[in-house]
Amino acid sequence: MTPSPSGRSAPPGTEGCAEPPDGMARFARIWCRAVYPATATSMTRQEFEDLLLRLTVRLTEALHSRPFDPAPGREVGAELVAAHCTAADSLPRILGVIDAYLLLYCADAAELPVEEGRIRCTRLQHTISAGFAKALQERTRTEQEAMSRAALAAQTEIARALHESETRFRAVFKDAALGIGIADMAGNILDTNHALTQMFGGSDHHVRSRNLLDWTHPEDSPDMWRMQRELMRGEREHFQVEKAYGRTDGTVLWTNLTVSLLRDAEGKPRYMLAMMEDVSERRLLNLRLRYQATHDALTDLPNRSLFFERLEQALAPGSGCARLGLCYLDLDGFKAVNDSLGHAVGDQLLIAVSERLHGCASGPGQMLARIGGDEFVALVVDPPSPKAVTELAERALDALATPVEVGGRELMVRASIGVVEGPTRHLTAAEVLRSADITMYRAKAEGGNRYALADPDSDARAISRHHLTHHLPAALKGCEFFIEYQPLVKMQDGSLEGAEALVRWSHPRHGVLGPDRFIPLAEHTGLIVPLGRWVLQEAVRQACQWQVRGIGGARPLKVNVNLSPRQLHHPELVEDTVAVLEEAGLPPSSLCLEVTETAMIRADENELRPLRQLAELGVGIALDDFGTGYSNLANLRRLPASTLKLDRSFTLGLQRAPADPVDLKIVEGIVSLAHTLQLSVTVEGVETSTQAEQLRELGCDSAQGWYYARPGPPERLPEAV
Repeated sequence: MTPSPSGRSAPPGTEGCAEPPDGMARFARIWCRAVYPATATSMTRQEFEDLLLRLTVRLTEALHSRPFDPAPGREVGAELVAAHCTAADSLPRILGVIDAYLLLYCADAAELPVEEGRIRCTRLQHTISAGFAKALQERTRTEQEAMSRAALAAQTEIARALHESETRFRAVFKDAALGIGIADMAGNILDTNHALTQMFGGSDHHVRSRNLLDWTHPEDSPDMWRMQRELMRGEREHFQVEKAYGRTDGTVLWTNLTVSLLRDAEGKPRYMLAMMEDVSERRLLNLRLRYQATHDALTDLPNRSLFFERLEQALAPGSGCARLGLCYLDLDGFKAVNDSLGHAVGDQLLIAVSERLHGCASGPGQMLARIGGDEFVALVVDPPSPKAVTELAERALDALATPVEVGGRELMVRASIGVVEGPTRHLTAAEVLRSADITMYRAKAEGGNRYALADPDSDARAISRHHLTHHLPAALKGCEFFIEYQPLVKMQDGSLEGAEALVRWSHPRHGVLGPDRFIPLAEHTGLIVPLGRWVLQEAVRQACQWQVRGIGGARPLKVNVNLSPRQLHHPELVEDTVAVLEEAGLPPSSLCLEVTETAMIRADENELRPLRQLAELGVGIALDDFGTGYSNLANLRRLPASTLKLDRSFTLGLQRAPADPVDLKIVEGIVSLAHTLQLSVTVEGVETSTQAEQLRELGCDSAQGWYYARPGPPERLPEAV
């Protein structure tokens, strides 16, 4: 959207236009129709509608602002007061039209999702109410001060112009829209005007028969009565508070109360002047808006905002809360319900789940909230024991064990729950929720329909995985990866045959990380494809340099590069590999791609076709980690492999003398079978001379391991063997 002159983004449809869109104009007409009859303005209806149209544009700009800022609502509320929209029912009419029509005529669904629009509209109503109230309060205060001055002047001018002053004061006193009462310094009410009498139900005797000190209410703050006593002692000139009064019919009157001290000509306190503005309706409206903003519209449970508010209160120093429990619940397979049965059924299911869960977490110090689509949180303040929190999780699982009937269907409901319980010191709300979230996903990974207890070590590992996953793209772009090469040695004569390229990550905070720390993350996120291509490019380029330098003698060295399962399924595998080889000028026979046994035996013929194409071009294919995938040895005939890499677990028994006879027979059988199938055999993890000699005698073709050399930089390869 195009920025407006005020710095905010212009609402959809207003970019480059001299006049606001039709939707805004229609909204302004509806607004004018509802509010104009309740105003005391001197403007014509058209002038008033033009004012509302300008305010509509400002509300629309605020509604679509990025980031969202509801502050313009305060200015709109103040301008409406300035336009004399101050009748008793003006504010409900103003907010009613905004609540019903602002999103309908002024919101762009493409720019502003419906749910976010509702929340923004509610917050705008908050700020409009606040701006309206503040402006009205300022105007009222001005009137109050004027009346106070008039009252004081009337009292001090009695001797000189008693009749004129009394007449003027009585006119103001009688006809004022505010409730006004006068009391002596003991608190006895001497006089009230009609407006104040009406506020208390119309009984003048009921008001005058009371003392100010009798008008207490449970909602009164201690500061209010402290200030009242100070004023009665002459130590304070005035004070202003929001105060509740009980009416004779049992209802509550909420007022903005201002009490001022009136002194005589000698400065001695003589009377107290109280002025009241009835704010009961405005308070009820604010409470309703507050409830809507802090409760979920679907389930009527507290929402994420109110949950965090309560959680932060419990964790705040001095709150009196020593321990805290949390159950973070997420429904298993809820997305499948939405996708297969529709969102209406999903919503009904969530309502039913919330009703069942509410019965499990309705005790003292407990609160149940819905903080996301199918995510619920039960907060337990000061649980009597850790067991009380786990029992809550068990009750929740039991409550969901019975199928839920929705729309004539019985739906099974399963849930995963992360449980956190412990002392509140040194914890933040975000840390508690993060720990519960991580624990919930651990319960889900263990099969779901269960709860798991938070564990600091598991949290740390999950946070570390998340950090590494998040940093992977920047690491690849920032050249944080490097390759070490481990020599491949011919067992017949001990000469150098080639090297396996092993990628490492030089992490700025964690140091050098091996592939076991980040390859699974790259595989999961799909970054393994660009990372694997980079490794292939670097390894092929390095192999070319070795050949140019004549390392390896008459037979050029080859380089082995690992191929992940996701790379194996990538549609451009053959094209990318050929392009890398041609760009570097390396013969295909100098490259060997290593594929794990597990990935290769699971592949069907379509998935094996790229490997067959590469093998036909002369690229070597090695079956890596052979023996870990429980493959049928007869299947080796259908695989396009030229090399079998025997896993180190089969040769551990050959490291000592005498060698384990069972391991000897297993290795001997595998080597014999591989040679029968015209496959060469490479052994991994050779660590002792005894082991190397045994493998050579068994007919293994090549080997790698720490006995020969550890992985290192490419320049150390000629010195490795």
